[in-house]
Amino acid sequence: MAAREFKPDRGAYIRAHAWMAAIGMGGAMAVLWIMGSQHIWTGAIGGLAAIALRGWYMASEELAVVWTLTREALSGPAGRSVPVTQIEAVKTMGSYVQVVTKDGDKHLIKYQADPAATLNAIERAKA
Repeated sequence: MAAREFKPDRGAYIRAHAWMAAIGMGGAMAVLWIMGSQHIWTGAIGGLAAIALRGWYMASEELAVVWTLTREALSGPAGRSVPVTQIEAVKTMGSYVQVVTKDGDKHLIKYQADPAATLNAIERAKA
């Protein structure tokens, strides 16, 4: 098996932030409504602005993360390396793929264009 790289997808990154913005907008509006504010709509602007700023600020860092799968290990940022034999479970969560080790460590491979394909590649390497 040749090494396989899992790079983040810009479209998945934008979709994830759109969902976060929608939730943030609704949450901020709900808080203002509970507080009795007459300007509930400002929560939508604040929620959108917060997530848009976060998305813009973090994009270069988040979209540069690459995970590499070889026959022996799954390697990621900051020197993370998980031997394939130590992978207990692989799950998808939206555009994320979560890898759980036998020791209980959890790693996220974020913003995958096709998270099911990423999961399947890791599962095949485990087998």
